[in-house]
Amino acid sequence: MSLQSKNAVITGSTSGIGLAMARALAKEGVNITLNGLGDAGAIAKLTDALASEFGVKVRYSPANMLDGEAIAAMIHEAEAAFGSVDILINNAGIQHVAPVESFPVAEWDKVIGINLNAAFHAMRAVIPGMKARGWGRIISTASAHSLTASAFKSAYVAAKHGLTGLSKAVALEVATHGITVNCISPAYVWTPLVEAQIPDTMAARNMTREQVINEVMLERQPTKQFVTPEQVAASAVFLCSDAACQMTGSNLVIDGGWTAQ
Repeated sequence: MSLQSKNAVITGSTSGIGLAMARALAKEGVNITLNGLGDAGAIAKLTDALASEFGVKVRYSPANMLDGEAIAAMIHEAEAAFGSVDILINNAGIQHVAPVESFPVAEWDKVIGINLNAAFHAMRAVIPGMKARGWGRIISTASAHSLTASAFKSAYVAAKHGLTGLSKAVALEVATHGITVNCISPAYVWTPLVEAQIPDTMAARNMTREQVINEVMLERQPTKQFVTPEQVAASAVFLCSDAACQMTGSNLVIDGGWTAQ
């Protein structure tokens, strides 16, 4: 089955991994609902550029990923605009680093809310329509931290472990309805947000740029190379394809060997 004229909602898709996923699916003929942060004018230019380049319909939802009602409304508005939501990609995510005993409660709630609760609200809203049509693809961007842990990242690690558990449970619930539910778990991905961290880390640790990349960011990735957004996006396209129709409840790991250690 071709993905032509399917309709996708991708959270956290105005930059980075989410935008790469939007571009990859739009190239396959999928209409896209973008969601994420950014300047309104820049987002409008982005939606127009994607629509023009790939000949698909592109719209934007400003839904707050901490607001369950807003997330449900985003799904229902996309269904009204396009006729269906066939593909849901839960990609929005944030990080906060602190020792557990001093981890700010508000930051804990925000990390769990955006990385885990938002996926629940979006799945809950999108599945009835997918069941009615007998076809759907739900993909969540997890992390190498869905399988292993790092100190001082308790909320993020808990959320990503929870996201894979949620996906497994929902995969079992919808397995006979033509719907697959999977995770993609990359390690460090080269994005503008990651690149922006380098100067501060150089200053804080008195390191060169190369030392920060190799001794801090890529320390646990045996390949010593970043995953690219395009590699993650290609995996998402594969999980939407017929070739992956028997993959459900899976966690597709793209981590340069991190979790092999």
